Amino acid sequence: MKKETTNEIMSWIKSIAVACVLVFVIRHFLFSPVIVSGQSMEPTFESENRVVISKIHKLDHFDLIVFHAPGSKEDYIKRVIGLPGDTVVMKDDKLFINGKEYKEEYLEANKDQIFKDEKLTQDFEVTVPEGQLFVLGDNRRNSTDSRIIGCIDQESVVGKVGFRFYPFNSIGFPK
Repeated sequence: MKKETTNEIMSWIKSIAVACVLVFVIRHFLFSPVIVSGQSMEPTFESENRVVISKIHKLDHFDLIVFHAPGSKEDYIKRVIGLPGDTVVMKDDKLFINGKEYKEEYLEANKDQIFKDEKLTQDFEVTVPEGQLFVLGDNRRNSTDSRIIGCIDQESVVGKVGFRFYPFNSIGFPK
């Protein structure tokens, strides 16, 4: 082979190797695509929606996260309601965190589908232990969340949902 051809081949091999390393680092440490499975987050997310999660994050109330579900091989997507040390109370479909009432606008579509005297979310009270999070699905009547599995370890969080890229008519930053 000519020296020029050998140099060209080596150049391509180096470029491909660098690209592969970059893809691995970005996907493993920074961002990752996730496919939503199930109905627990409807109407915010529907099954088969595709989102990008950020693996570098600071969590706050109402953030959407993906985490390793305890006792399961699956990852769940839920909304952070309680942070470590918070007291979370649900009373008559009203959410209180540390005594302050919060309006959950993302639940309005689900509340419109129930009878007037029914509750979307049963009453409860919980104090979130240190190193844990209290999470709920937006489809409160069909969600395996902290009401069932208990608070989750902060260490089990895979990432914070940053962007929905499928379906195309719903591309954007979910709320």
